[in-house]
Amino acid sequence: MLEDVKQILLVLSGKGGVGKSTVSTQLALTLKVRGYKVGLLDIDLCGPSVPYLLNLESQSVHQGPDGWVPVYLDNEQRLGVMSIGFLLSSRNDAVVWRGPKKTSMIKQFLEDVYWQDLDYLIIDTPPGTSDEHITVMENLRHVPQCSAILVTTPQAVAIEDVRKEITFCKKTGISIFGIIENMSGYVCPECSECTNIFSSGGGKSLSEIARVPFLGSIPIDPRVGMLAGQGKAAVSELPNCTTSKMFDELVRKLSKSPTNGNSETSANEDL
Repeated sequence: MLEDVKQILLVLSGKGGVGKSTVSTQLALTLKVRGYKVGLLDIDLCGPSVPYLLNLESQSVHQGPDGWVPVYLDNEQRLGVMSIGFLLSSRNDAVVWRGPKKTSMIKQFLEDVYWQDLDYLIIDTPPGTSDEHITVMENLRHVPQCSAILVTTPQAVAIEDVRKEITFCKKTGISIFGIIENMSGYVCPECSECTNIFSSGGGKSLSEIARVPFLGSIPIDPRVGMLAGQGKAAVSELPNCTTSKMFDELVRKLSKSPTNGNSETSANEDL
């Protein structure tokens, strides 16, 4: 099912609450707006937020002759989405599963979804390095067009967890495309002044230590936050904000990269 996908991007984070799903959805929406055909796979089984962020909670998936058919955001079918959230009767339902059942579900998502031909498949993962990640890595180990984007916030505790994520990518042979620092300051919606309430620069410093690319900083912007649950791209609704410029620059970098991402996956001994 992944043979016709040109590039796979794993969005990883060392801890929860860093905005990984927001980064995944806005990246997918930006790629769609810029003319690419995109798939977004949400494998955060215990906390699927992608259906809510894209305003698709009322949708459901069905089985077609070639496999599961993803839910499409648009009539042109330029952005397809798959999430366990589509299989639950309510957003309040809890997925209380042990590891083997999680592993089986993720393998189905990776093997049985009929994505058709895609320019990019973005995989939104849960935080950490647990069963879900190991299953994904085992299934994608021999896929050359796969690379990872790591999301962190400026705080020291988040940076420390991302160090572990870098080591995980190194041990599993997944190429790291780069690091994004999210929540890097707060942008006042009135005067546009940015205040570093959580400090800043931690993600960039880590990228230099680990010798992986730094992809940019995303501030907390209430205007972007209001797009959650609407399925709208910041680059379309707020084209001049810092967040939109960062995602446009990220798409530009992706379009110029080789299909196997960045080759620098090794972590520095200082990690």
